[in-house]
Amino acid sequence: MTRTVLITGCSSGIGRASANAFLEEEWTVYATARNPADIQTLGDHDDCEIATLDVTDEEDIERVVDRMLDEEGRIDALVNNAGYGQMGPIEDVPTEAVRDQFEVNVYGPHRLIREVLPAMRRREDGAIVNVSSAAGRIAFPGGGVYCGSKYAIEAMSDALRNEVREYGITVSLIEPGPVETGFESRVESEIDGLDRSGAYESFYDLVEDYDAIGGGGFAAVEPERVAEDVVDAASSTKPPARYPVGPLATVAEVGRFVPTRIADSLWSFASRLS
Repeated sequence: MTRTVLITGCSSGIGRASANAFLEEEWTVYATARNPADIQTLGDHDDCEIATLDVTDEEDIERVVDRMLDEEGRIDALVNNAGYGQMGPIEDVPTEAVRDQFEVNVYGPHRLIREVLPAMRRREDGAIVNVSSAAGRIAFPGGGVYCGSKYAIEAMSDALRNEVREYGITVSLIEPGPVETGFESRVESEIDGLDRSGAYESFYDLVEDYDAIGGGGFAAVEPERVAEDVVDAASSTKPPARYPVGPLATVAEVGRFVPTRIADSLWSFASRLS
C-alpha cells in the first residue's frame, strides 16, 4: 500500500524539496501552504494533492486532515515544516511579535500533532517529523525569540516521542543550520518592522554585514539535502531522535555542552570583533 504524508509550508525551501523527495519515493503527498497558488505546480504530479493550510487556523487543519483520512484512509507521516524567524534583541521585539512567532512555530505543529495522532494511534503506526533548527540547540544574541520557539518544539518532541512510543509512532527532529532558502528575506522583513530602542545597534550592524557577504550562503546546505533526512525520518522503523544537518548544526550539537560561563565569554569576545 502506498504510504501517505502531510507536509506544511510547501511553497518553497525545505517544504517543497521534501514534497518532491517523497514523490520520488512514490509516496502520496498532501502538500500544503497558506497560498495554494504557491504550490500549484506540485499538483501537476499524479501522486500529489495540494491544499490551503494556515497552521494558525484550526478549521484549516481539521479540514485538511479529515480530507486526507477520507480520501486515503490513513496518514503515515506528518512533516511540520511551516515556520519563520523573528529575530531582534529581546527588548526590541514587541510581545505581539513573540506571540505570532509561537503561533506559527510552536502552536501550529501542536495543533497538527493533536489532529493526526488519533488516527495514527488507531493504526498503531505513524511518524511525526518536526523541522526544528540548530537554533533549537543553542541560543545566540538577537535570536532569543526564534530560538525560544525552536527550543520549545525540541522539548515537546522529546516528551511526545516517549508518550507515543507504545503506539508504534516515531517522533524525530530535523535540525538544519543555514539553508539556501527564502528564509533570510522573511527574517529581514521582521527585523525591519521593529521599533528599535537604539541600545543594540551593534546587532543591526552585524545583520547588515551578514547580508552584505551573502547571508545564508555561509556554510549553508541545499534544501534537498535537508529533505533527504526528512524522508529518512518518516520512512525508518527506528529513526534517530535528531538529525543535525550541515556543519553549523554539528557545531551546535557540541556547543550545547559548553558551560554557560564559557559560552557567555565567547559571545562577548565575538561582539567586540563585530
